[in-house]
Amino acid sequence: MKKSATHKRILSISRKEFLHIIHDPRSLIIIIIMPVLQLLMFGYALNMEIQNIDMAVIDHSQTSVSRDLIKQFEGSKYFSVFYYNNPLSEVDELFLNRKARVILIIDQDFQRKFQRGLGSSVQVLFDAADPNAATMIKQYVNSAILEFNESHNGKLPQAIEVKPRIWYNSDLKSDYFFIPGLVALILVMISALLTSITITREKEMGTMEQILVSPVKPVEIILGKVLPYIGLAFLDGLLILLLGIFIFDVPFIGSSFLLMLLSILYIITALSIGLMISTVVQTQQVAMMMALAITLLPTIMLSGFIFPLKSMPLLLQYISYVVPAKYYLIIIRGIMLKGNSLFQLVGQIFFLFLMTLILLGNAIRKFNINLEK
Repeated sequence: MKKSATHKRILSISRKEFLHIIHDPRSLIIIIIMPVLQLLMFGYALNMEIQNIDMAVIDHSQTSVSRDLIKQFEGSKYFSVFYYNNPLSEVDELFLNRKARVILIIDQDFQRKFQRGLGSSVQVLFDAADPNAATMIKQYVNSAILEFNESHNGKLPQAIEVKPRIWYNSDLKSDYFFIPGLVALILVMISALLTSITITREKEMGTMEQILVSPVKPVEIILGKVLPYIGLAFLDGLLILLLGIFIFDVPFIGSSFLLMLLSILYIITALSIGLMISTVVQTQQVAMMMALAITLLPTIMLSGFIFPLKSMPLLLQYISYVVPAKYYLIIIRGIMLKGNSLFQLVGQIFFLFLMTLILLGNAIRKFNINLEK
């Protein structure tokens, strides 16, 4: 009987919270519109591939072979080729005026050396003000030249022939890496943002006094308020995932059931962060600002979403252990791209479960203290 009464109170609170959500335009914008806009903006903006690179060509050879080499670059989606006829002493102006990011210089005797197998070469100048971009552009140039050599039988014999085989992302598309990361980022932001304003909304509206005089336990209030957001955040995650698969063609080779199960665990962790915030602040505005600050920057900087954690200083690597997205990123990328099983993700599941217990337990304790004051 006691359990039945507890269940009824929890369901009543959940129903009240759900009705408030669907009648609150701000909450609906956060739940429906914001995730879709974030996915589209981040999905198209976060792309490590560089395309339409301005390439200036200085062709001193003016031969059929040199023109074939230039066509190799013109036929690539990575380069936007134009001819430069000014003196070599003025080529730095192309970089200074940002008219080119790479310059290809073909010597006058290029065809003769190439046809005789005398080790013909071309000079390539790179604008390395952005070293990462310059490194990537250099790889594109080397790849184009290698294809040109192979098509013209100009490839020199090698002692060791490398035959690479790329697994899990054979086309090296950055979308395959970033879209699962965006799911992790958006879920933690939305979940924490939604629950961070639940308790503070009661404080601002003056309905907290009604809760104080009602025969409802802190645990029942917390669970009743969290349940609707678990369902809504799960639907959000499913929507984002489907958009990522159908719009950005991200593959999914693992277990969808396992990902849904572990996504619920991650959502509960993120909701617990929001509940913790809502118990220590008094206004919805402050709660929303804290939720964004706690979830957005750590997830982008310290989770492996963009930057590899192994290349960071040890202090930042240690701090990353308290970032929930770090573990969920391994989970979602592992399941979607590699087909990881439950046993291969036990470590990440354990950390998420532990963080959930700590955060939710503290939120209930602090809420209980607030009620007693």
